[in-house]
Formats: sequence, structure tokens, C-alpha cells
Amino acid sequence: MKLLHRQIFKELLKLFGLTVSCLLGLILIGRMLQLRSLFLSQNIGFLNILELFFYLTPFFLLLVAPISTMLSVFLTFLRMSTDNELTALKANGVSLYRMLPAPVFFCVLSMLFTFFIAMWGLAWGMDMFKTSLYEFARSQSRFALQPGVFNKEFPGITFYAHQVNNETGELKFAFVRDQSIDGASVVVVAPEARVISSPESAEVRIIFSRGKIFRQNDDELNVLRFGSYSIRLDLAELLGGYNFGEEKAKDMTFAQLSRIRQDPTLAPYQSEQFMRKVDTEYFKRLTLPLGCLILGMFAIPVAYIFRGLKQQYGLLLAMGLFILYYSMFSIGVSMGEGGSIPPVYGLWAPNVLYVMVAAVGIRFANQERSLPLVQWLAHLRNWRRSGA
Repeated sequence: MKLLHRQIFKELLKLFGLTVSCLLGLILIGRMLQLRSLFLSQNIGFLNILELFFYLTPFFLLLVAPISTMLSVFLTFLRMSTDNELTALKANGVSLYRMLPAPVFFCVLSMLFTFFIAMWGLAWGMDMFKTSLYEFARSQSRFALQPGVFNKEFPGITFYAHQVNNETGELKFAFVRDQSIDGASVVVVAPEARVISSPESAEVRIIFSRGKIFRQNDDELNVLRFGSYSIRLDLAELLGGYNFGEEKAKDMTFAQLSRIRQDPTLAPYQSEQFMRKVDTEYFKRLTLPLGCLILGMFAIPVAYIFRGLKQQYGLLLAMGLFILYYSMFSIGVSMGEGGSIPPVYGLWAPNVLYVMVAAVGIRFANQERSLPLVQWLAHLRNWRRSGA
């Protein structure tokens, strides 16, 4: 039995690694264009986008780990069923219950790994993502002005400087035209200016020295001399509206979510909607890791009982059950954040349902009995064949 458990566990690990790699690869391909479009024409390289994706990996793993666990268990037992290994083991007195230690141990490890991501890894990844995103925008974007070139990266604002030192941020003969004000056009001209970045506030300031401001309202033109004048630019505009300062529930650690639920005055936003998001995120961090264990156990009877059907039918049915689980979970998240139902009910409902089905399914599988649904599908297949 030790040899059997070891072989099952090895196969589960291989399939888990393969499944996670494939799913993350597909997500990477889908997100590459999104991350690239985030910077539009900014000078951000391919390796920088890969670094940003690495910091987003904990967020993706929280969603990918449960389905990867279920697929690994399902494909392992489906192969054993197709190769008649389960039949041979049954003939030698090895029941399904005696084969459970390996998949249970594997599912528990996957659950603990996902719990680690949910409790600490997710918040770390989002913090690093924000920090790196800001740093790339500050140091590597084309907002680092080029001498003699008009820069229009910010909507409604045009920059120009005759001489530029991007290392010190000093500008000579600087010109700015601001058309973001309705009904007015403002032009700032100065012999000297300086660009200063503020990582704490996620903004860029351009400080002009000893210049003039030309403000035109319809046919009226006003000219104002100044000794020092500052323009504040929000990097969120440069990054397609990404808000660095906004605190989101999904970016917090599990400990922060717990403290806010116990003491709502600690919340950065005193609103009912934000508290609903905190509650929803809190239960999401609990239910998704437990989903690894529940979905893994659910996959065993799916692969074992449906061995009478063809492999492609069983795989399609299993994928349909995956989609059903995540659909129920997504509906629970939406309704919880919207206030339709308490998040505790909406997010725990899929796990409770699948636990009950898994318990009944394993019992039927150990007795080599088919569920009524499987018998109905088999009858339907035979009826179609006889009709043809």
C-alpha cells in the first residue's frame, strides 16, 4: 500500500505542476496585452511586464489552485479507471477507501499552500505590483522628457523643453500648455524648471522658476509673472487611470481584514459598500483554499463512477462541474458585494453543496454503483445508438 500511495502521490504532483503551469501560461498570454496597453506608448520592456506578472501570480494562484487540484485528482483516477487499474486493485481486495490517503494528503498540501497565499502572499504580491508599477512609470516611461520634443502623454497637457537633464530633472526654456480646463487655455513659459517625483503620493510635480503664465478666456488674455509656480501631475493619468492611492479590500492581508471586521472604524473608507467588500474578501480567503480539499475529493467519484462513459464525455462533464462551482462562487461574490445576501452564505454555499455530493459519490464509487445521472446518460447514449 505504501508503494501504491507513493505512485499515486507522484502522479498527482506531476499533473498539478503541469496544470498550474498551463493555466498560468494561458493567463499570461491573456494579460500580456492588458499590461502592455496599461502603459500605452510608454517605454516598458517585456522583462518588466514579466516582473509585474510575477507579482500578480499569488492572485492568479488563489483562483488556479482549486481547479488544478481537482483536475489532477480527476485525471489520475480517470487514467487508473481507463487502464483497469482500479478494477485490478478491487479484485485484490483494495477498496477505494484504502486508496484515499494519497489524494487526501495531496489535497491537504494544496489547501495549506493556498491558505498561505490567501493569508500573506496575495497582499505581498499586490504591494510589490503597485511599487514596481509606479517605479516603471516614474523611471522608464517616456515622460522623461526629450529635448526639443513635444510631449502629450497626459490628456490635455503639452510639455516642451529646449534642454533636458533627465538624471537631475532640470529643464531649460520649458513650456507647458494646459487645455484640460473647460473654456480656458493656460500656457506657462519659464527659462528654468525642474521635475520632482513623489513616490508617497504617486505624483510628478514640475516647478517653474521666474516665468510667465498666459491665460486665455474667450477673447480675454491675462499675463501673470511669477517667481515660482508648480504643476501637479497624477501618475494615474499616465497609467491609464490606475489609482495608486486607493486602498482595496483585495490588497489587504487576512489579518487586516479581520481587524476591520472586528472594528469598522479602522476601515480606510467608512461606507457600507466597502464593509461588504471586506466581508466578501474575508470569506473568499477562507473558502477558496478549502475548495482545494473539497474539489479534490469531489473529483474522485466523478472519475470513478463515470468510467462507463467515454473519457471525453467524462472530461467534459468534469469541466462542466468546475464551471458550475466557479459560477456559483462568482454569483456569491457579486451578491455579497452588492448586499443581496450575506457573503457568508453566498461563498460557503458551493463548498457545502460539493461536500455533500462528494460524500455520497465516494460511497457509491466504493460500492461500484453508478449515480442515477450516470445511468440516465448511459441509457440516453444507448437509445441514440439504437435509433441510429
